[in-house]
Amino acid sequence: MFHLAYVFERFPTFTQTFCVREILELERIGVKPVIFSIHDTRAEDIRHFPAELAGRVQFLPPEEKLYEEVRRLIDEKKLPQSVVLTLRYWGERPDKPRVYEAAWIGHKLRELNARVWHAHTHFAGIGARTCWWLRKFYGLSFSFTAHANDVFCQVESQKPGLPELFRDASLVVTVSDYTAKRLRLQYAEAAPRIRRVYNGLDFAPFVEARSKADRSRAAGGILSVGRLIEKKGYDDLISACALLRDRGIKFNCRIVGEGPLETELKSQITKLNLQDAVQLTGPLPMNEIIRLLTEETQVFVLACKTEHDGGKDNLPTVLMEAMAASLPCVSTRLAGVPEMVIDGVTGLLCNERHPEQLAGEIGALLQDPERCDAMGAAGLGHAKTHFAKEVTARELLRAFAAHSAMRFDVSLALREKLISEFLLRMFKSTSQLRHQVVKARDKTFDLDRFMSGA
Repeated sequence: MFHLAYVFERFPTFTQTFCVREILELERIGVKPVIFSIHDTRAEDIRHFPAELAGRVQFLPPEEKLYEEVRRLIDEKKLPQSVVLTLRYWGERPDKPRVYEAAWIGHKLRELNARVWHAHTHFAGIGARTCWWLRKFYGLSFSFTAHANDVFCQVESQKPGLPELFRDASLVVTVSDYTAKRLRLQYAEAAPRIRRVYNGLDFAPFVEARSKADRSRAAGGILSVGRLIEKKGYDDLISACALLRDRGIKFNCRIVGEGPLETELKSQITKLNLQDAVQLTGPLPMNEIIRLLTEETQVFVLACKTEHDGGKDNLPTVLMEAMAASLPCVSTRLAGVPEMVIDGVTGLLCNERHPEQLAGEIGALLQDPERCDAMGAAGLGHAKTHFAKEVTARELLRAFAAHSAMRFDVSLALREKLISEFLLRMFKSTSQLRHQVVKARDKTFDLDRFMSGA
């Protein structure tokens, strides 16, 4: 028996290890999800997850094969008439693959006799729109976790768009108080269904590595990890490093990651004559990142900033990882970052796009090792309280229990003390939770009306 379905665009994947942690922790406490991945990730080279996890995933066929299978199911009259008519009258509307994906997943759920009534996904993007169609075709309630650019940067051509997703989702999870407040104001009708649940982290590898670490090479070590893209602010960090050098502060800065700005950043390092002090390492495996965090880093820096299209980081996992390694963090006052880096307590914050302030904060910590140790210890305590996977998975499960049609399981409810949430849910009659599938008829079918109906 499954409790709910998870629908991912890509799973498992090393770029979204927070999704892997969420699934594994929910499974550990007794939740049984049936997992779908729209794209097959089994050929990925870098894997930060158990090898057997992919064996529990239902991978959708490649696009052309998917279309063939759905057309065959239509010919065999195994799909709801609403799927048939939606595809027939689709015309030039964008995002047609989501219809095929939902049709295939819904049929697979029936084949598996999964008997699930709720689907969850991460990001208000492809997975969420596929889940929206699952609701229309098969009556499942659905929810999604909104992260950052998926709600900060709107794509007008996608249908359903964000207004429809927020209108029809039984639950919207988001990963910071900043985003929860912003989304409640933006989508006031959905405000009672918006819940903040932080992403969770497994602290054990970081804490264990730090306890055994040789810190003799940590002094002056600056580390930053992330994609080489605008919102990570690496140009500001490199500019700050030039200021640190000019002030006579000894340091060694490593930037771990790859991305489209690599050539530009290398050119900046050369222009500022920082080749001996700043290194772009390229991507590194997780065990090497943990070693650098725990052995060769005094200060972790992430100079987050808002991109020109409005995109920005919200709750960067790398800051959690640095805190788990008992490091002080220097970052910017942006989105959910101040919920992680408590200014003056677990690290220091400055304004975005301000290399001089950034250099000042980094330099102050590099010259005060005792303060670094105190902030690192405070950061670990703060992170364990708020971001430990054991805490966040249970918060998410509580949200599912109250705001979704997730299958009722008495033993799980009793063990996790969810009875009150399940009982309260029984008395809710919202259309998001109890959606009645419209019986589609060819002569009266109107696709625009079908899509607009709540």
